[in-house]
Amino acid sequence: MAMTADGKIANANRAVSSFGSRHDQAHLLQLRATADAVMAGARTTDSNPITLGPGPAKYRRLRVRRGLAEFNLRVIVSRTGTVNPEAEVFQRRFSPIIILTTRQATTSRLKELRAVATEVKICGAKEIDFPRALRWLRQKWGIRRLLCEGGGELNDALFRAGVVDQLHLTVCPRVFGGRTAPTIADGLGADSLAQATQLELVSARQRGDEMFFVYRVLKK
Repeated sequence: MAMTADGKIANANRAVSSFGSRHDQAHLLQLRATADAVMAGARTTDSNPITLGPGPAKYRRLRVRRGLAEFNLRVIVSRTGTVNPEAEVFQRRFSPIIILTTRQATTSRLKELRAVATEVKICGAKEIDFPRALRWLRQKWGIRRLLCEGGGELNDALFRAGVVDQLHLTVCPRVFGGRTAPTIADGLGADSLAQATQLELVSARQRGDEMFFVYRVLKK
């Protein structure tokens, strides 16, 4: 995740959600080149012209050298199935697209999504059971390393489920402000300090005016 110096991943009206440098973008593509699949929430794929793919040919060659498929799988998460079937991600058919949802998704929405996605998997009644969903992704699709690119509500759900191993965080030299501007982990959050996700700093490096941090999540 890339965030401003005041911890925002977009401005208050979400008109600006991409602000990292070319170094940050390259870092993102390098991370994608290590993963079997890339995951994002519905609002992230709906509001941005993204494909969740590996990017230029050099990153695809890097994947192959590492023993991975040339193109990563793509996973979209939506509790209610409100994914735009005309989003950019569905226009590029280079690898399977899997949608994780719950029984909150209506029959009509499921029908729309099954027409554009490779598979739609229901993983819970009202909330997505992420441990169960990740086990299914490994068993059915062979996904061992998964990169999540947000947004904040999805990140928060993953942290609360205890399924995050690492956090790669870029801090960019900007301040957005705004009490309603999204952060890297929105949603329900922790009720107490004891429930907070504990991190251990693995590395920190500066590139230009940006800082790149890698944290390891300490399991409870």
